[in-house]
Amino acid sequence: MRSVLIIDDEPDMGFALKEALSRIGFNCEFYRDPLYVLSHVNIRDFSLIITDVKMPKMDGIQFLSEIRQKGIYIPVIVVTGYANVQDAVKAMKLGAVDYLTKPFSLDNLKKLVSRLIPQNDEIVAESAEMKRILEISRQIAKTDITILLTGESGVGKEVIAKYIHKHSNRANNSFVAINCAAITETLLEAELFGYEKGAFTGATERKPGKFELADKGTLLLDEISEMAYKLQAKLLRVIQEKEVDRVGGTKPIPVDVRIIATTNRDLWEEVKKGNFREDLYYRINVFPIKIPPLRDRKEDIIPLAEFFLRRLSNKISKNLYLSEEMKQYLIKKPWNGNVRELENFIYRIAVLSQESEIHPPQDIDIDLEDFDVPKAGKLKDVEKDIIIDALKKTKGNRTQAAKILGISVRTLRNKIRDYGLKEL
Repeated sequence: MRSVLIIDDEPDMGFALKEALSRIGFNCEFYRDPLYVLSHVNIRDFSLIITDVKMPKMDGIQFLSEIRQKGIYIPVIVVTGYANVQDAVKAMKLGAVDYLTKPFSLDNLKKLVSRLIPQNDEIVAESAEMKRILEISRQIAKTDITILLTGESGVGKEVIAKYIHKHSNRANNSFVAINCAAITETLLEAELFGYEKGAFTGATERKPGKFELADKGTLLLDEISEMAYKLQAKLLRVIQEKEVDRVGGTKPIPVDVRIIATTNRDLWEEVKKGNFREDLYYRINVFPIKIPPLRDRKEDIIPLAEFFLRRLSNKISKNLYLSEEMKQYLIKKPWNGNVRELENFIYRIAVLSQESEIHPPQDIDIDLEDFDVPKAGKLKDVEKDIIIDALKKTKGNRTQAAKILGISVRTLRNKIRDYGLKEL
């Protein structure tokens, strides 16, 4: 849903904003009276709100305060005159994500809104290199060419693979992914090609493989460099012949699959070491795309962090935003784990924050990226797990643990009591 609520008592301004955003694919509704909006409009239906500050019946600051009190944490942009920047500061403290001072260009507005609420199949990207990669991805998506995505762990290879699929002629069919590094050779063969009933112990029924499930769609072979050498020959045959032999089967099954492979290794080096078949290398390296690490595209760091915060804000009904100190802290970090590390970091520190404004953790030897990431569970369970991990890392030192978590020792002590963690 890409819908924008515009509130401005000046019709010319409101209609100009609506027309500008409608032209780039946003559904916009324009109202002149914020009081009417509060009483007659379902604000939660919108992805973004743009409100003027100076309005006769209720100003934009009051409107923002009202919706926050109602537990509505949709991103808000405030529009103010040059002489009233102090109003923008008040709005930011109430949780506005950004502000525009009059006069402003409609192009800047479009860029800001597109960054705040990207399309479902868009990727948050501000750096020139990532924009170039997305443009290339859209161009080759319409073909059936085999693609090899390379880059460090956590740069977003699977995200790009899904992006390509969504822009392809196969978008209405399945996108199937399999991690070649996470499954043993025997199981990987069965998962890829399927098996017949009785093919091996435990095969109590026929099961189609990933190739069959991805028929007419896209198959992502994640971390293909980890695939056993013997199994690579069978994969090569499937790619060449466009048919699979189920384990225990008697006849081949034709498949129409577009293959995207990923690796965080230098695949040619793996070929030279004898770990990867050269003939398979040429089959999958038809169109290589290298995704740069996050440290080489620093323009993406803050937009990504803000995106993760907005997603978490909606999940926990709490408005969260980055302090200027936090933005500088994020930009300076090396992010060896790339986008995945950034997302996990933002998640941990935001869950534990006692304030809406997110500040940097204290600089000590142990940092938040040392912790295991809770994959699921209720918010309180996640918080408990993070606190337990912090106490273990610091060997029970509550002062250090509190610094790592960005909370006071008193707050930590209360949480230890609440969760019954006194023995740690």
